[in-house]
Amino acid sequence: MKRFTKEENSWVLYDWANSAYSIIITTAVFPLFYKAAAENSGVSSAHSTAYLGYTIAISTFILAMLGPILGAIADYKGCKKQFFIFFFTLGVSCTALLAFIPSEHWLLLLLCYTVSTIGFAGANVFYDAFLVDVTPEERMNLVSARGFGLGYIGSAIPFILSIAVILCAQTGMIPLSVSAASQIAFLITAVWWGLFSIPLLKNVHQRYYIEREPHLIANSFKRLGKTLKHIKQYRALFLFLLAYFFYIDGVGTIITMSTSYGSDLGISSANLLIILFVTQVVAAPFAILYGRLAEIFTGKTMLYAGIVVYMIVCIYAYFLETTLDFWILAMLVATSQGGIQALSRSYFAKLVPKKHANEFFGFYNIFGKFASIMGPLLVAITAQLTGDSSSAVFSLIVLFVIGIIILAFVPENA
Repeated sequence: MKRFTKEENSWVLYDWANSAYSIIITTAVFPLFYKAAAENSGVSSAHSTAYLGYTIAISTFILAMLGPILGAIADYKGCKKQFFIFFFTLGVSCTALLAFIPSEHWLLLLLCYTVSTIGFAGANVFYDAFLVDVTPEERMNLVSARGFGLGYIGSAIPFILSIAVILCAQTGMIPLSVSAASQIAFLITAVWWGLFSIPLLKNVHQRYYIEREPHLIANSFKRLGKTLKHIKQYRALFLFLLAYFFYIDGVGTIITMSTSYGSDLGISSANLLIILFVTQVVAAPFAILYGRLAEIFTGKTMLYAGIVVYMIVCIYAYFLETTLDFWILAMLVATSQGGIQALSRSYFAKLVPKKHANEFFGFYNIFGKFASIMGPLLVAITAQLTGDSSSAVFSLIVLFVIGIIILAFVPENA
């Protein structure tokens, strides 16, 4: 197999960099920090979970609205990197700011988290679109999967540092409160994310673009309207996006709200952090394995496999009772969460016209982000109505069923 190029490795390393945000801010430390802060202020467990779901929905709605428009503008020469740098800087700065907001200001924490999420997700729109610039079509599955695989490994290092600081604070080994230790973890995340993004900033460049012209914004809206008007020309692409809309909704919701769900089940913060760390370690080789198997069985077949695993996760979640049950659930998720995301990205990249990659990845973003609104809202509303987080997670199975049915109608060409 051909060795990975400097551009491919630089692009892959950004997954190594920003995955620290995914595990520490999105999944592990921040949700626990926030729930403790909210509940110490008199907010019930179910309501704090609901508010987190509403916050995730708001932030993803904002970016979903901006995605296609910004993507259309970024297709012009030199714009892709500029947009990436803006959102990347916004995300890193607000992540660092979380370290300095007192825990009693839980609403301010949610606001800062919302803005950091916009920065993180916004940068990912343009990062994903860079895949067409760094590697040929026949290597996209491998490169995309390698990114997710190294992302899990890379995120494990700052996660270990964060867990060490938090556990030492819990046991009194260092003279810090658990709250202060959690805020140090936020700072570690920002530094890690910023430092390992440097290779992408230096070595990855926009190869496919539209030459600049007067009135960039006005013409971008015209191109966007033209794309929507002639949507039938891209039937396979938008059919895939529709399937993606449903199944990635369930994937994202399970990832972002897993610690909140575990906390509601009575699992201790220490156990949750350890489980999440092991999940990262197990997920790394499985993400790469998905990429290898996609070369043998096709990307679509492996997407089917990942969706089926998540359907099993939803069913199993309904019957969770013990910490061991949560361990089993986490390992099931670990086998497929990286693979399904990596192959979705590469499958879509093969379908898009390369010179309009940002515009179409803007649609990829809007479908993914609108899906991320529906899932957390479903969990939030169900949790409030039933007072039972297990029922909320089980309800997500319908999204995977719809997704796999629509995916069956997408052409087998990626």
